[in-house]
Amino acid sequence: MGGAMTQHARGLPGLRGTDHIGFTVPNLDEAVAFFVDVIGCEPFYDLGPFQADDDWMRTHLNVHPRAVMRRLKFLRCRNGSNFEIFEYQSPEQRREPPRNSDVGGHHLGFYVDDFAAALAHLRAHGVRILGEPTVRTAGPSAGQTWVYFLTPWGMQMELVSYPNGKGYERDTDRRLWHPARPAE
Repeated sequence: MGGAMTQHARGLPGLRGTDHIGFTVPNLDEAVAFFVDVIGCEPFYDLGPFQADDDWMRTHLNVHPRAVMRRLKFLRCRNGSNFEIFEYQSPEQRREPPRNSDVGGHHLGFYVDDFAAALAHLRAHGVRILGEPTVRTAGPSAGQTWVYFLTPWGMQMELVSYPNGKGYERDTDRRLWHPARPAE
């Protein structure tokens, strides 16, 4: 061995970024209508159903072997990752969305240029807003305003805006990805 260690490059070779975010909803038509009519996403294609008589579903998708992926639909939401939305029917399926504090908990954050107008739009569509907007005035997120909201099926979402940047930007020339800024 001679003390030499093989150096491995950090990260995936050729990584460009996130292609899509996939999530499961209880009713695909309801979810697509929400993302198109309320959020403003563009629907693309759908596939399905998929099911298998062997162990393919467990081996390839880590779901119950008798799960049926009834349909999936791809959506594009302006400048960001695509969404791959699934509707499953499966034995032992949990129907309650995870909370942020649950393992696997998550939310989708939508950046908007005009926070007040976007919040008014959500309220006009009867969307449940969780509390009042939080305005960050100090720390690395200074300049950011955000509020959580729920989809009709209870999935957590976030409305966020920081039109003048965030506080951390004063300390580094590196930047988090932002939908309104070209990729670095």
